[in-house]
Formats: sequence, C-alpha cells, structure tokens
Amino acid sequence: MSSFRIGNGYDVHRLVEGRKLILGGVDIPHHKGLDGHSDADALCHALCDALLGAVGAGDIGHYFPDTDPQWKGISSLVLLEKVGRVVKEQGYKISNTDATLIAQQPKLAPYIDKMKQNIAKALAIGPAQVNVKATTTEKLGFPGREEGIAADAVALVEKI
Repeated sequence: MSSFRIGNGYDVHRLVEGRKLILGGVDIPHHKGLDGHSDADALCHALCDALLGAVGAGDIGHYFPDTDPQWKGISSLVLLEKVGRVVKEQGYKISNTDATLIAQQPKLAPYIDKMKQNIAKALAIGPAQVNVKATTTEKLGFPGREEGIAADAVALVEKI
C-alpha cells in the first residue's frame, strides 16, 4: 500500500459589491469581493477540501459550517491552518499543493507570490511546496461574465 494519498478540492463564490476580494489571504484591489460566511477566500477553501480529501477527513463544511457564527468573517488562512493540523493529526505530512484560480478579472499574477507565501505559512510548509496559478475562461461561463471566481486544488500527502 502506498504511503502517498491525493485529494481534490473545488470552490466557487459569487462576486458582489461591498465585500473585499481576498484570495490566498491577499486583499486584492477590485470593485467587487467574494460573498460568503467567512472571508470567502475560494483559494483557501479549495485547498482545505483537497487536504481533507487526501486524508479522508471529510470536507470544509464539516469542520467550519456556515451555520456556526464563530466562523463569520474569519480569515480563511486560519481555517487552512486548522486543516493543516488535521492532516498532521491523521498521521500525514503535506508533500505539495497545486491550485488554479479561475477569474476573468482582476488580473491575479501580481499577487500569486504573496498567496503562495501565505499558504505555506498557514500550512507550516515551504513555499516551494505550494503552487498557485490563475487563468481566465476567455469570457465563457460565470467566471467569464465576472459573476464569480472559482478555485481548483490538489494536494499530495505522505504517511508519516
């Protein structure tokens, strides 16, 4: 039996007026932000689900339900940090993560390095173990119409 396991995560949030746009813990200047119970950081949420999936520990909603007021407005980096501890408690270490942000606007490339640093710090791993990239949908679908932002993530963990 392999000592490696992989998990996948996906998250979407609607873009709305009156909210900050937070991705990977970075406050990105934009006229709209993501709607959600926490800070609605779709990147961190997708990573949480990928890591939880890799260790067979359910999903983000199990640990941080949007019906629980203690998670209202919380930084998703805090949630990611807690998920990193779950991974360790399950007897695994994080080998690497890879994520793709899907957004027509704003352009995210200038913020990727800071996102990677924030994620690495929250998960107590090296920045080289974190990859983040961004793409558009060539104006197709809800991201292309700038109605929301999606994030897709995978995580590889290894039994300690």
